[in-house]
Amino acid sequence: LTLAVVLPERNLTYPWAWPRVGPAVRLAAAAVNAHPDLLPGFTLRWVFGSSEDRHGVCSEMAAPLAAVDLQLAHHPVAFLGPGCVYTAAPVARFTSHWRLPLVTAGAEAHGFDDKREQFGLTTRAGPSHRKLGELGVQLHRRFNWTRRALLVYWDEKVDDRPYFFAAEGLYVQLPTLRNLTVQDIVFRDGGNFSFIIQEIKHKGR
Repeated sequence: LTLAVVLPERNLTYPWAWPRVGPAVRLAAAAVNAHPDLLPGFTLRWVFGSSEDRHGVCSEMAAPLAAVDLQLAHHPVAFLGPGCVYTAAPVARFTSHWRLPLVTAGAEAHGFDDKREQFGLTTRAGPSHRKLGELGVQLHRRFNWTRRALLVYWDEKVDDRPYFFAAEGLYVQLPTLRNLTVQDIVFRDGGNFSFIIQEIKHKGR
């Protein structure tokens, strides 16, 4: 049985980078193979494909290409990774089409909660931003914040946009509170912070 691993090969800014995850994959495979009663008649092995582009950044082009190559060459029974949102999404669509499970520590975005079709075989082992949104709802209920919510976040629209997707979980979940107005303000490096402060003053109260 073959496990296909699609993760960043070298970039340690990602918590699920191969240098961090690889030792655990090797140990897990060795532990399974050391107990023949776990998978009688089978040996577990793994193959690796990088989700990085030439700059070492998670790539929505490199990851699905690596997944297709691994599928055609090795016919894996499951996929581990990718973790980044923009790389996990296309790979998860492919694995769903192939009827293969995908396990990831990432893919935190709210969209991965849709299990009806394209992400039905995706399992997230890490936190999700939907849960962050649900926490926000509970805080609003607890402190009786019932009129409005203002989300202020940084977003450069590069790489995996972690703050955008974190804010998305709140943006989607907070409107489940009746009559609550939710607005958002995006700021970037070199932005007009005086304007942002004025927006908070006018819209956040």
